[in-house]
Amino acid sequence: MEHAETKSGNGAVALLKALHAGGARICFANPGTTELTLVDALADVPEIRSVLALFEGVCTGAADGYARVSGQTPLTLLHLGPGFGNGIANLHNARRARSAIVTIIGDHASWHLPYDAPLTSDIESLASPVSVAVVRMRDPQAIGTDVARVLEAAAGAPGGPTTLIVPTDIMDVQVDPVTVPVAPPARRTVGAAHIDKAAEFVTGAQDLILLLGGDALTEQGQRAAADIVAKVGGRVLMEPYPAIVPLGGDLPPIERQAYFPEDVIRQMGEARVVLAGALKPISYFGYEGFPSQLVPDERLLCLSDPAEAGVAALEALAARLDGAVAAPAAKAPRRPTARAPDAPLSADMIVDSLVQQLPDDAIISLEGSTLGGPWLRNAGHARRHRVMTNTGGAIGQGLPCAVGAALAAPGSRVVSLQSDGSGHYTVQSLWTMAREKLPVTIIIAANHRYGILQTELNRVEAPLEDPVIASLTRLDNPRADWTALAAGYGVEAVRVTTAGEFDAALARGLSHDGPLLIQAELP
Repeated sequence: MEHAETKSGNGAVALLKALHAGGARICFANPGTTELTLVDALADVPEIRSVLALFEGVCTGAADGYARVSGQTPLTLLHLGPGFGNGIANLHNARRARSAIVTIIGDHASWHLPYDAPLTSDIESLASPVSVAVVRMRDPQAIGTDVARVLEAAAGAPGGPTTLIVPTDIMDVQVDPVTVPVAPPARRTVGAAHIDKAAEFVTGAQDLILLLGGDALTEQGQRAAADIVAKVGGRVLMEPYPAIVPLGGDLPPIERQAYFPEDVIRQMGEARVVLAGALKPISYFGYEGFPSQLVPDERLLCLSDPAEAGVAALEALAARLDGAVAAPAAKAPRRPTARAPDAPLSADMIVDSLVQQLPDDAIISLEGSTLGGPWLRNAGHARRHRVMTNTGGAIGQGLPCAVGAALAAPGSRVVSLQSDGSGHYTVQSLWTMAREKLPVTIIIAANHRYGILQTELNRVEAPLEDPVIASLTRLDNPRADWTALAAGYGVEAVRVTTAGEFDAALARGLSHDGPLLIQAELP
């Protein structure tokens, strides 16, 4: 029998064809020896695009970005437990974002596992904390059933990453074609009685906050929330780290939930808070003297949880309330930062320039507090765009998510607003950007320090100049040369120190055919 005939009938080909039938269109891969049959099979299933990354954390972060932007279910292909371990941090973020991902992990042949070879590990224990479902394939005749299980769990409500463990002997064996009975995902509907309860809760509020998350942060959800506060008063907030949120253009104003507990308490005041797809306001860390839950239960009402249809619930509540909708709240005027072309660069100047130059339908992958906070405070003044944030706090997400976003939306410009400290975690993303010629403009906020860690240390009055503390929070000895790093990975780059230099570099980056990195030197 010819090789092509043999290959077309093995378990690996059947698996990939089943995943394609279930909606998978792309695979972010860093394979090894136990995945060789799958690598061979990818050549036989060209309908699934293969994208190579140099590090597993880039694979998983790129899959997260692709899922957030496209709403589809991408694949990752990783090598045994240690390879999967390298990708866990960004799968933690993906689970918090409820991103539908199927991670395929090659494992030793079932008959080889008892011998405890060097790469043998407990993959199930590694995968369970970052997966909504873990399936080990045991029967080549059950490939269709196993694929259906992981796809339904990934794309269901609320959904999230799933893991499929595939031993080599299952991939190598000849199998018959399989079918994939995947049920379409559906969110639960919020009942009329609960809508009535919510209407009573918001109508009697002296101060009201609608806190949106998940599907309620779509354009439709934001407009429904704006209708509600136009009728009864109040404010609309987004959860502090949304998976993806449209902002700018003609969208109504929306405020972001603050970060530090004292700021959240001040922001919420004595308001009644309605949760639409969002979780209760919780302190990011435990701080002495502050409660973990920052709004008491008696002032909270959950209109819809992440597994429910949040947009429909908001629209039903808006329809249930009496009174005509008032004129939409006007966006507060924005005061650009005073600047001269030769002025030393600052985070506010970067944001000013990006607000002015950002094209329509751009996507921003945001990681880091240096540019993240300023951008989200001013994003409403930019043209319509979407923003992805670090949902789970595991750093090293921003650059890989930008890779996935660019592949998910090839007609859109992607901007990576990236702090330098966290950028080092997945700098290998630059290689994939160059290889795939992705339209990503990377802005590195190069202050050569772990800024958020220094901020936290300042809160407890720790001496930042202490030699030990400085050695653990400063990145200036030696200073990383991001332009050299980028060039080494095949990405064009420029270093800027003034407002005028940045304006010119950003204009070049936003029109560049492929990736361009801007090392923005900040104090």
